[in-house]
Amino acid sequence: MAEALRLAEQGTTTTQPNPRVGCVIVRDGQVVGRGFHARAGEPHAEVMALREAGELAIGGTAYVTLEPCAHVGRTPPCAPQLATAGVTRVVSALTDPDPRVTGAGHGLLESQGIQVDVGLLAEEARWLNRGFLSRIERGRPWVTAKIAQSLDGRTALANGESRWITGVEARRDVQFLRARHGAILTGIDTVLTDDARLNVRLSAEALGIEGPVRQPVRVVLDSGLRLPPFAPIFDAEGDVWLYTRNIQEGIHHEGLSARGATLIAAPHDGAGLDLDFVLQDLADRGINEVLVEAGPKLIGALIDHQRVDELVVYQAPILLGHQAQPSLALEALAQLDQAPRWHILESKSVGADLRITLVPHPPTTQ
Repeated sequence: MAEALRLAEQGTTTTQPNPRVGCVIVRDGQVVGRGFHARAGEPHAEVMALREAGELAIGGTAYVTLEPCAHVGRTPPCAPQLATAGVTRVVSALTDPDPRVTGAGHGLLESQGIQVDVGLLAEEARWLNRGFLSRIERGRPWVTAKIAQSLDGRTALANGESRWITGVEARRDVQFLRARHGAILTGIDTVLTDDARLNVRLSAEALGIEGPVRQPVRVVLDSGLRLPPFAPIFDAEGDVWLYTRNIQEGIHHEGLSARGATLIAAPHDGAGLDLDFVLQDLADRGINEVLVEAGPKLIGALIDHQRVDELVVYQAPILLGHQAQPSLALEALAQLDQAPRWHILESKSVGADLRITLVPHPPTTQ
């Protein structure tokens, strides 16, 4: 199962909106087939492993990181193919919560006399597919917020200058972070101030994948539809989705549509666009994981509303002073014990900087 999870990780940047799945087939103590799901519309992990195993799959055990599917989607279902291939046991790390699948794949296998065991390395499998599971179980994507800041928690000088707080290695590392996510979420001020493109700038070879680089959807919260059609964000490959209060309100709506932007009307709660609506709508559009690269107000609002599931902080060894712009704008606290607590998952040097990965403690449930 550990090997199946390692195989599944090879689809980290490519499988959206599908889950990351790996499969290992074992017979008489020997691995006879390996496979992973690479892209939506391409063969699933079980099929790839069966192709490698051939007749050696007969009497074998298939270790799969997620319940084999039993419904027809872009590809034929996997559970019947495992049964036809002659495996006698299937070990799944997780039951698939997708209503089209959940329990049906395991049920089909058991109806064919195949032994099914569930739960091996379940925690590791859930973390690998945290975005897919969040979309299905909570109705919203997994939200990761990225911050690049100084030692004193500042992201830009008072005049807005921020290039570059972190070093070359850290900025390259962000490209892998972007590639992992189905969408990048930001606010209109960040796009206008930084001329942001928010695309993945590494090649397929650098990312360690075959085939084209999948660009994340760039999602901009632009309540007044201020984004001009000539903004640099449209010069980069990939889709741009704009959430706005009124599609007809801004002067640029026709030009933005002509540039290929998707305009989406979202409720406004007085302080800004309804973030829960945006997240739910992204999930409905098949987005598993969202990376937030934005200013202190948007990231702060998401944290205040307990909508950030993972925080990645790139800490540069510099000091910018109290007049520089803060990394977060959070609600004021009356007592110290009200402060949100975070658990450090990893702390790693990236060039001269430090990358710290954290999750809320306790974890977000909504």
